[in-house]
Amino acid sequence: MPRVDLALLRSAFAVVERRAEHTVTYFYAHLFHRNPRVRALFPADLAPQRDRLFAVLAEVVARFDDPGLPGYLGRLGRDHRRFLATPALYAAVGESLLAAFAQTAGAAWTVEAEKAWTEAYARITELMLRGAEESVREGEPPWWEADVVRHERYGGDLAVLTLRPRRPYRHRPGQYAGVASPRVPRAWRTYSLAAAPRPDGTVELHVSRVRGGATSTALVTATRPGDVLRLSAPGGGLVSRTPPGAPRTYIGAGTGWAPVKALLEEAAETDPGARGRVFAVARSRELLYGRADLERLAARLPGLRVTYIAAAPRHPRAQATERLLTALRSRGGWADHDVYLAGPPGLLAETAEVLAELGTDPARVRHDALPPVRRPAVRALSPAERLLLPPPARWHDPAARTHLALSDRA
Repeated sequence: MPRVDLALLRSAFAVVERRAEHTVTYFYAHLFHRNPRVRALFPADLAPQRDRLFAVLAEVVARFDDPGLPGYLGRLGRDHRRFLATPALYAAVGESLLAAFAQTAGAAWTVEAEKAWTEAYARITELMLRGAEESVREGEPPWWEADVVRHERYGGDLAVLTLRPRRPYRHRPGQYAGVASPRVPRAWRTYSLAAAPRPDGTVELHVSRVRGGATSTALVTATRPGDVLRLSAPGGGLVSRTPPGAPRTYIGAGTGWAPVKALLEEAAETDPGARGRVFAVARSRELLYGRADLERLAARLPGLRVTYIAAAPRHPRAQATERLLTALRSRGGWADHDVYLAGPPGLLAETAEVLAELGTDPARVRHDALPPVRRPAVRALSPAERLLLPPPARWHDPAARTHLALSDRA
């Protein structure tokens, strides 16, 4: 594989990224016009897909010379089996991606830049297909069918779902999975798995309904026992790495309680002498839905001190974040702790910053990562662009490198 000119790769992408929304609109129009049958593989609402496309591109460009890139792309290729991605689809996507870059990069799209991106995309494809092939050799299906065996509502906007996969589903406490409902065809949303592996093989999801979110709404309000959902292969790095007995802190905000619950279940079985802290955070007291489970786990882990945090009645919900940060500052010994974080990206970004100020080694603050995405430069659109382009995409928070343990975005 030829050596890619990284300077050209990144300089061309920097220009394209400033017109990110136009680029992805052109990309999908080109892809579906050249390959009409491909449209059926994508969900009706492409806005979240646009976000993910540039998130992945930004990550790859930033890490192209990183030794960890092959592993990242291998996992991505394995994950894309659920989208029925084939070598032919990779080729079609590459053709349309380079066409979109050429259309939006202007004078920056030189012969040399095109060569750099062609070589880079070939490398990306090679590594993703290699990951997919390894998954096939290991006997993994593209997805797991899972029967809903229990559906519990907490208030109007939150549900706990218990699923029984129809074939063995191996995961580690703290990981997440993509979830698809037949009520929202071809749309996959990511949720944390809220339990350590169980003898009966069931898994648990905590789903918070998002306003305007088709998948979360379907899972919370329309899903019933007996329904069948799909699960992707588990992923994520929010898994325990703390030696037995060593101090640690768990912080779960909202349905970020889900992976924290799984980690505590694991600790109760394998490390009952664990010592440290647990912070359960919610926007209001009535949303501390996991309290009963946490108290049962705390009884099995007497070395962990539990603190519940919520906004005061009739106070802004943001007060919960302020109370959490105040509580963290009141504790000491942070240099000795591993910290496990799950919750909304904004809260986690603030929390990670405060933990660093308190002396926690950033390498010991565990949370799943999303690629950093810089917001496109704001500029006036032409009349044609205003007609062509959909409403602005909901780009990821550029300051938050955290996997959403709460719920889907759409």
